[in-house]
Amino acid sequence: MNKVFPDAKSALADAVKDGMIMMCGGFGLCGIPTELIHALRDTGVKNLTVVSNNAGVDGAGLGLLLETRQIRKMVSSYVGENKLFEQLFLSGELELEFNPQGTLAERIRAGGAGIPAFFTKTGVGTVIADGKEIRDFDGATYVMERGIVADVSLVHAWKGDTEGNLVFRKTARNFNPMMASAGKMTIAEVEHLVPAGEIDPDQIHTPGIFVQRIVHTPNIAKLIEKRTTRPRAAA
Repeated sequence: MNKVFPDAKSALADAVKDGMIMMCGGFGLCGIPTELIHALRDTGVKNLTVVSNNAGVDGAGLGLLLETRQIRKMVSSYVGENKLFEQLFLSGELELEFNPQGTLAERIRAGGAGIPAFFTKTGVGTVIADGKEIRDFDGATYVMERGIVADVSLVHAWKGDTEGNLVFRKTARNFNPMMASAGKMTIAEVEHLVPAGEIDPDQIHTPGIFVQRIVHTPNIAKLIEKRTTRPRAAA
């Protein structure tokens, strides 16, 4: 099966529809699948539930899908850098399922591992635990969290081969490997596409069995959320 698609638009064409649960890799703007997000916006699909650490920033990343009102609900852990997100949430236009960051990561990992639920101490005694099963183990109280499986996962990798094996680079790895395993269909954009067999098996982070579609996106723009500089010291 040929997994390589000519562009992000064709990779998404018959894969997305209204009302889907989608995962989107990245942390802030680091490691986000930029081209796939742009293509998703252009499809016009709506009423999406998007699982992502955050919702990009105003004018970039998933913030683009907030502008077009394509996202109905966000499942996130950090939403503090997006003014439009705040406005949509406070006006009731956007639902939010808020998660502690480690809990969100584990819910995604559990979904990819076929684990329907797990217990954690995080959130016990707070609004995070409201409506959830509470149990005691060995004298400590835990709250039950459900694993998450997405209809489609969109991820970004530094390198990939034509079989879908992926390698992530440094902090851009973040949520991408877990989301790649937790999607019923995973679509990966890769900066460097190489022939099958060229990547050392010991260097592979996500095996190709988890990836159904690949898009080669060389020279992709990598945005910085907040650029900070300091004056150069005088010579």
